[in-house]
Amino acid sequence: MDGALPAWFEIGSLVILTAILVADLLIIFKRPHIPSMKESALWVGFYALLAVAFGGAILALGDIEHAGQFYAGWLTEYSLSIDNLFVFVIIMSRFAVPRKYQQEVLMVGIIMALILRGIFIVLGAALIENFSWIFYIFGAFLLYTAYHQAFRSHEDEEETEGKLISFLRKRITMSPDFDGAKIRTVHNGKKMFTPMLVVFITIAVTDVIFAFDSIPAIFGITTSPFLVFAANIFALMGLRQLYFLLGGLLDKLEYLKYGIAFILGFIGVKLVLHAMHENELPFINGGQHIEWAPEISTVTSLLVIVASMAVATIASVIKMRSAEPTSHTK
Repeated sequence: MDGALPAWFEIGSLVILTAILVADLLIIFKRPHIPSMKESALWVGFYALLAVAFGGAILALGDIEHAGQFYAGWLTEYSLSIDNLFVFVIIMSRFAVPRKYQQEVLMVGIIMALILRGIFIVLGAALIENFSWIFYIFGAFLLYTAYHQAFRSHEDEEETEGKLISFLRKRITMSPDFDGAKIRTVHNGKKMFTPMLVVFITIAVTDVIFAFDSIPAIFGITTSPFLVFAANIFALMGLRQLYFLLGGLLDKLEYLKYGIAFILGFIGVKLVLHAMHENELPFINGGQHIEWAPEISTVTSLLVIVASMAVATIASVIKMRSAEPTSHTK
């Protein structure tokens, strides 16, 4: 394929990026602490610059198409990861996880997310390679997800998480308090699980749900497993620091969910159009390609993704600031 990336770059960069992500997570064990706002901002900025530089390397070794696909994929996965963080906040608050243990919880959540997304990427790539019609299913799923994302409320999400937590509590005998980051402890002379086990299970279920959303979304931008996996690694880099940087701001970014919903809907439409263009299903257009179905370019996708997140973030900040004087006068 013209502009294809060298094999040594793909293999070497994935090894290095995974090592960086793992090293970042292992720092928690060596130097457990609650990162300050300044420290969190510096790390988030560093990982963002690293992603920009990585895209530049792809441009130098490949072509502008591959670089654009990486940037669009990274921004899409990053926006979905921010949405994932909001659910982590709900879980942490529901269980009143002490702030000093939240880093361990986030580390486990991120590792599970990386493993699950890796599995889904391999499965997704195999499906796309053998069944081109899978794009119809991916597209329809993303359109449904976009609708759900736009019209759900934070209360609905909290209720869903609450039902899962209640289900687990009824079936697992737990100690009333945490014992560090341990999942087993001794309470009143009996061995039992700590609330940390249910926290980990809830986060694992959440990771599976978000993997279902994110993998079809990025395959709508690029079908290169390397670019898909690289974009996911960069999206997860600095997620721990981003959690502490945003903190209570996540639930105040009121219009963020609409920006994410628009991105998912846009990619869903793009996938359906691509499926129509590559159509091989006998009951659609007699199994012939639908030539009039337009193909949305990578540049267009990148511009739509950036504009959607920018508009949603700016609108949320304006709404938040306009509400501040009102709250002071009450």
